[in-house]
Amino acid sequence: MIRIRFYTFLVVSVLCGLLSIVKAQNPYQSIVWQSDQGDGTYKNPVLYADYSDPDVIRVGEDYYMTASSFNCAPGLPILHSKDMVNWQLVNHALPFQVPNEHFSVPQHGNGVWAPSIRYHNEHYYIYWGDPDFGIYMVKTKDPFGSWDPPVLVMEAKGAIDPSPLWDDDGKAYLVHAWAGSRAGVKSLLTVHRMNAEGTKVLDAGKHVFDGHDEHPTVEGSKFYKRNGYYYIFAPAGGVATGWQLILRSKDIYGPYQEKIVLEQGSTTVNGPHQGAWVDTPEGTSWFYHFQDLDPYGRLVHLQPMQWKDNWPVMGEDYDGNGVGEPVRQYKKPISGADYPIQQPVESDEFNSDELGLQWQWQANPNVLWSAQIRGTEHLRLFSIKTDPKDKNLWTAPNLLLQKFPAPEFSATTKVRLYPEEATSGKRAGLIIMGMDYAALSIVYDNQKYYVQRSESINAIDQQQEVVLDKALLTSNQVYFRVEVVGPKGQCQFSYSENGKKFKNIGKPFYAQPGKWIGAKVGLFCVSTPEAKRGGYADFDWFRVD
Repeated sequence: MIRIRFYTFLVVSVLCGLLSIVKAQNPYQSIVWQSDQGDGTYKNPVLYADYSDPDVIRVGEDYYMTASSFNCAPGLPILHSKDMVNWQLVNHALPFQVPNEHFSVPQHGNGVWAPSIRYHNEHYYIYWGDPDFGIYMVKTKDPFGSWDPPVLVMEAKGAIDPSPLWDDDGKAYLVHAWAGSRAGVKSLLTVHRMNAEGTKVLDAGKHVFDGHDEHPTVEGSKFYKRNGYYYIFAPAGGVATGWQLILRSKDIYGPYQEKIVLEQGSTTVNGPHQGAWVDTPEGTSWFYHFQDLDPYGRLVHLQPMQWKDNWPVMGEDYDGNGVGEPVRQYKKPISGADYPIQQPVESDEFNSDELGLQWQWQANPNVLWSAQIRGTEHLRLFSIKTDPKDKNLWTAPNLLLQKFPAPEFSATTKVRLYPEEATSGKRAGLIIMGMDYAALSIVYDNQKYYVQRSESINAIDQQQEVVLDKALLTSNQVYFRVEVVGPKGQCQFSYSENGKKFKNIGKPFYAQPGKWIGAKVGLFCVSTPEAKRGGYADFDWFRVD
């Protein structure tokens, strides 16, 4: 009998262990957006989230994507895919923005602009332009692991959107654009020689294309070589209204021929441009680009691509004018392979001792802002004092945020506030952040707990945050929810004291984009400047539904 019980226990233990492994390896499937239709086709966008200025490479049978992260940290997201449609967020190449001290406070719209990812000499490289400091590079042999510290390849004001090219003879080059806000001139593309290691430019550069006449705001340059031609893929015409331009030449310094290959045309996909040419092991070509949708940010689309007379042809030419237009649905690039449907993770149970990769801070993180202690199964955010001169949370660095994941979704969290020493002035809660923002908070005031809804319209201009609605709570625990409805990003806040029956509070708020990014949703815990130090909030989970 003892032996039977032992073997029964052993079998159950093994089965439980296997189930745990399977569960841990199960891909995350979003219930608010899926591109893969499960029938061999996909619908655009492949990522309904603000992975702005996407760049993608293939290494063997693996695909890697990175994107702009601007001031948010960690930066330079690394996404991985096997079939070009289903993507998993696996890493960040930049744990802290550099210079570290400069980015210790929010630098909205600054930081990492339009990166380019490449594979060369058994290393993965990412180049990006910081409009205030110059062009940086990080590299690694393992994109899932740690990346080397950033190297300043070129110190410059306004140099943006860089892309490297290692030529057949071993020489290295770099193409980039210019930000008029810093450089005083834009719509120019410039090519530099680099050292073979790709760590330093060797000259002042030569301008190879001027878009002022027919292609204003030409930028987002990507360097390629094919069939003896040098190609520069470059968007023009502006973020929301532009087109995809292709330049080609037999000489790296030009002169370059030009051709528009992708435009909005008769579709609803505005400004289709700025992305990456990628091929499959079978030799088919595809093009990633973004579409700007205001509060939802810049969404990632995938277009079929062919080559005709050594020019790329993207999408479908619906109106017969020789220029492609974005497809809404298409056959998947990788056929015959049983790759799982998955998306970047959105929800977080806070059961580990690390934040999920979907979370970013508004500035370089401070270890004292939060804690996740093993075994506690919650996220603790500490009540960090706001700056006395601030009228709202626009410059608060300790907002923990993530991208909008779909046109319609809800986000719910459970929070308990601990003010410590019965101190007023502490609050924590749920926030929709952009150049306008709205927050739902639990506050402690005069020995009572309240729920309050507040807004700051034109927060970017330091307009005062105003409390619009307030209700008394019976305890320090409350459930918060925000329901987001497209296409204008209408946000309705609600709360519950038992987690079952939710009550709407206040009128709907319309989400607004941030500086060069979409609106974000997330968590915060702050203290007024005059309050006593101490206090924290425990968030049990954050669930997107």
